[in-house]
Amino acid sequence: MQPTGSLHIGNLEGALRNWVRLQQNYDMYACIVDWHSLTGSMDDLSGLRERIFQMAVDFLSAGLDPKHVAIFIQSDVKEHAELHLIFSMLITVPTLTRLPTYTEKKEAHDTYGFLGYPVLQAADICLYNAHKVPVGKDQEKHIWLANDVAKRFNQSFGETFVEPQALFTEIPLILGADNRKMSKSYDNHIPIDYSDKETEARVRTFITDPQKLRKNDPGRPEICPVYLLHRVYTADHAEEIAPNCRSGQLGCVECKLRAAKSVNTSLAPIREKRADLLTKPEFVWEVLDDGASRARTRAQEVMGRVRASMNMNYRESRS
Repeated sequence: MQPTGSLHIGNLEGALRNWVRLQQNYDMYACIVDWHSLTGSMDDLSGLRERIFQMAVDFLSAGLDPKHVAIFIQSDVKEHAELHLIFSMLITVPTLTRLPTYTEKKEAHDTYGFLGYPVLQAADICLYNAHKVPVGKDQEKHIWLANDVAKRFNQSFGETFVEPQALFTEIPLILGADNRKMSKSYDNHIPIDYSDKETEARVRTFITDPQKLRKNDPGRPEICPVYLLHRVYTADHAEEIAPNCRSGQLGCVECKLRAAKSVNTSLAPIREKRADLLTKPEFVWEVLDDGASRARTRAQEVMGRVRASMNMNYRESRS
């Protein structure tokens, strides 16, 4: 994930909870990709350190266990940049210009770094010889690229990389207050670190079914972003929320208050742990240092094989 500061519930439900579930079954690397964040803006990096810290706090608060997961900062493992350079020689410019990440945002971010963003992402994956990458369907093309560049390398230099596959799960798309994808850039999000009152105030701003103007009007929960919150956070949503919305018995104001309460109840243990971690910055940075050390060990091993495959291990080859 890019270090954009504290996370919101779209990040939590779309990715982070899934990582927490998977950590017991896989050797996992959770990378805070600070180099990727440079593709969005180089204007002011003064807050980058704090955003990295906040993201690490959120990772730990949500349940990632540093004993099972190497949590680290991308730039602390220089091999990411080395493998990115090598991979950039194997991908054509037309391939990159067709990827949706570039076509959707090229007017705002038409730089060499942004064009090569997916190649760096492929290096992030292949540097650890990852065989599975837990992502949403919106990242399918990028995992395809990582698989393709690993395959190209193997064909040119011999079997070196695992060819990674996406690990898709049933990930809910949490919509924001304006019924668009929840995003900080839209300011329609619910940050994990909001207070109960702030969460309630944000949920009150959510749009609802435009045909349901008064309490007794029948509603259509299937098109309502507030009901999406209920689907994720309210256990009896199918029995208590949806039928009463459709009949008009449940008004939108009450529906929002119930949704806010469900969100706050679910986030309470995360927020409690988060508050505790904020008083222990040394521990958080130690977690990142330890994660980087473990990641470097793995990355250096893989890059050693890469250099050997390319006959670029010059000193080892001397007689």
